[in-house]
Amino acid sequence: MAKAIEITDANFEEIIKSDQPILVDFWAEWCGPCKMIGPVVEEIAGEYDGKAVVGKVDVDSNPAVASKFGIRSIPTLLFFKNGEVVDKQVGAVPKAVLSQKLEAQI
Repeated sequence: MAKAIEITDANFEEIIKSDQPILVDFWAEWCGPCKMIGPVVEEIAGEYDGKAVVGKVDVDSNPAVASKFGIRSIPTLLFFKNGEVVDKQVGAVPKAVLSQKLEAQI
């Protein structure tokens, strides 16, 4: 089963060029809601393997990417298509909400 890939300041631009829709989870180790939604993001990564790219950005370790997108609250999940942000979710939500937003991009 596929896992969410680790996205960093260094590899972000390369990953974002994917021709598949991309879900990026901006999170931090100390964030309670991030820990709640983390397993959900991992499940989605497995379910959408081959149809979408699912990745996680640790905002403490990768401040450039977080800053570029103005991430102020975490967890923030951004949905990309063709390198552009097409949808956004701030805060922990049920898996169905994230699946629906990702499905809309496929």
